[in-house]
Amino acid sequence: MQVDEVLADLWAESAELDRLVGGLAADEWSRATPADGWTIAHQIGHLAWTDEAARLAAVDPAGFQELVQRGVKNPTGYVDEAAAEGAALPADQLVVYWRETREELAAALKAVPAGEKIPWFGPPMSATSMATARLMETWAHGQDVADALGVRRPPSNRLRHVAHLAVRTRGFAYLLHGRTAPEVEIRVELTGPDGDVWAWGPEDAAQRVSGPALDFCLLATQRRHRDDLAVVAEGADADEWLGIAQAFAGMPGKGRQPGQFA
Repeated sequence: MQVDEVLADLWAESAELDRLVGGLAADEWSRATPADGWTIAHQIGHLAWTDEAARLAAVDPAGFQELVQRGVKNPTGYVDEAAAEGAALPADQLVVYWRETREELAAALKAVPAGEKIPWFGPPMSATSMATARLMETWAHGQDVADALGVRRPPSNRLRHVAHLAVRTRGFAYLLHGRTAPEVEIRVELTGPDGDVWAWGPEDAAQRVSGPALDFCLLATQRRHRDDLAVVAEGADADEWLGIAQAFAGMPGKGRQPGQFA
């Protein structure tokens, strides 16, 4: 898939979240989300900051490394502090900040030469992969906002990007947990919102993961507890992976509690 195609889906995902928050009253921005200590304003502030960081990585890798080094000095609080800075802005300014950073990021990613890798907090990525990662983050943090507002978002085929990233980062998830991924192929078959089957891995793999694409994405972004999802593992390695699956680059979080959104 080309970067322009992913950026178009990223734009649509951002626009959907923009519609959720664009009309909020000023006091609603301070509503708590499922992420500990984070309000709706923190969620949008975080997205704006990470879009800005991704743009910096694309246009100024050396400058991005300075940003990474500042994070190394405060690994447990760095992301929270950045989100808090955004959340401190007046709501109208925060929305403008987020809109501007995502526009600047899209322009920067379009200008990245084919085959060039962009540094990141996790493994370096192509422009297309970076756009996919930003879509995943936008969808995941948008889920936190939707949960805070009590809104159910209809799943879209854009979830395929999130699922693809979750499959691709299987080895990275093990690394984050201090483990080595077993050298075994796993077949992943997910049912998309329109009933289509999205598949990764050999058809004859002995171990498999299956279920609704939405549930798999909620699991891999740690937005729902595994017990509350219809994702099925066949095989010990597949089962282990689902226990640590993680599509995002940060350190493993606490996730959500069973039955939290029942």
